[in-house]
Amino acid sequence: MKILVIRLSSIGDVILTTAVLRAFKEKYPETIIDFLVIDKFKDAISLSPYVDNLILYDKEKNDGLRNLIKFSRNLSKNNYDYVFDIHSKFRSKLISFILNKFYGVKSYSYKKRAFWKSILVNLKLIKYKVDNTIVKNYFSAFKDFDLKYEGEKLNFSFEENLKNKFEEYKNYMVFAVGASKETKKWTEEGFGKLAKKLYETYGQKIILIGGKEDCERCDTIEKISENSVINLAGKLTLKETGALLSQAKFLLTNDSGPFHIARGVGCKTFVIFGPTSPEMFDFGENEILVYNNSDCSPCSLHGDKVCPKKHFNCMKKLSYEDVFNIIRSDEKDGNKKS
Repeated sequence: MKILVIRLSSIGDVILTTAVLRAFKEKYPETIIDFLVIDKFKDAISLSPYVDNLILYDKEKNDGLRNLIKFSRNLSKNNYDYVFDIHSKFRSKLISFILNKFYGVKSYSYKKRAFWKSILVNLKLIKYKVDNTIVKNYFSAFKDFDLKYEGEKLNFSFEENLKNKFEEYKNYMVFAVGASKETKKWTEEGFGKLAKKLYETYGQKIILIGGKEDCERCDTIEKISENSVINLAGKLTLKETGALLSQAKFLLTNDSGPFHIARGVGCKTFVIFGPTSPEMFDFGENEILVYNNSDCSPCSLHGDKVCPKKHFNCMKKLSYEDVFNIIRSDEKDGNKKS
């Protein structure tokens, strides 16, 4: 059997697919799995033990109706038995449709949130409520294949020799301070003051990670922390981030890609939620939720540029002392167990 799985973006969502890819490979070990992803997100899934062939989508080259048809025609030459669309947007839907209608490839898609619900949430007429976790929604596309759901067993693969680059940072605490939307980001003051408090408590500087777009934010946090951090923002590739986190003491992160990278390498993770719903995920023992649980939260699926209520209480009222106490409490519980 040969299948095509489509998830074009983004980093976290691509990594989340590894839970279902693992289940498929365990159930049907002889299956050849091709995975289609936008080229700039390839490092989220490359080297995965559950993917046999990685197919890259170049938006500049392949976008546009004519190019998409040509791209789909080329895909058909791979002679797939099934295509699974777990992105379910225009590009992936069109590719699946063409493979199905013109080349006889049976296609499956996962059930997305009802469109009318999203409209009502955006209009602030109803409060946001998830229908199911993202990974369980992915599994719904494979319902005819009797896959066994065993939690969100994620994988993030990287070259093993990358670990050598971060030996000096083994068991360090790491903060990932960015996110795709502004309202998903905990405050700079919170991160900065918490870094200072942890440094004073443990005598070890905190590592800051993020993309180039997070450099200014990390510089501000570094100043607030009074030089209690090692600022690596904009300096690491995605694979290097995974290698670093695989050796970290823990990661503190917003609801963003690094949360899933950490889960994929087995790093203990404290994840901060504000406007988005933690019910999107099935947390394991190694993942600790940090959530202010404001009355108006959650208010959106992906976050917003600004707080709809203008007060941003879900993040501003989460103090650095609150987060410090959660981290300390977890450490004490861990010491009792050991």
